[in-house]
Amino acid sequence: MKPRHQRMLWISAALLALAAAGTLVLNAFQSNLVFFFTPTQVAQGEAPQGRAFRVGGMVKEGSLKKDGENIQFVVTDFAHDVAVVYTGLLPDLFQEGKGVVTQGKMQEGQTFKASEVLAKHDENYMPPEAQHALDKAAKSLKPPN
Repeated sequence: MKPRHQRMLWISAALLALAAAGTLVLNAFQSNLVFFFTPTQVAQGEAPQGRAFRVGGMVKEGSLKKDGENIQFVVTDFAHDVAVVYTGLLPDLFQEGKGVVTQGKMQEGQTFKASEVLAKHDENYMPPEAQHALDKAAKSLKPPN
């Protein structure tokens, strides 16, 4: 085999290995990607079915129900609500009327089964996606001038 052919063979093998590595990296990234949705987007069916995602908003006043480690509450953006069930310990800052982001999957009957609950860390912080969603929902509830 001529040196030119050997060089082309090595370049082809390197490109093939690079393409395979890129495919594996992109596949791993895609499977770990978790999108954020508002309760309104969930109600409109924009959230993925059978795949993990995050839902965020405010914990609705009077919706928190605890039964040992089994917890139920409602996340709202003031336009729509999503019922959430969670098993585990809640963060110390979790309260009704405060911001929350939950990660999990939708179950049958429009209930969100959370695997993780994240509460905001102080009274001024709100995840940008959640703040934008709440602002948008508040604008849609105001009557036009």
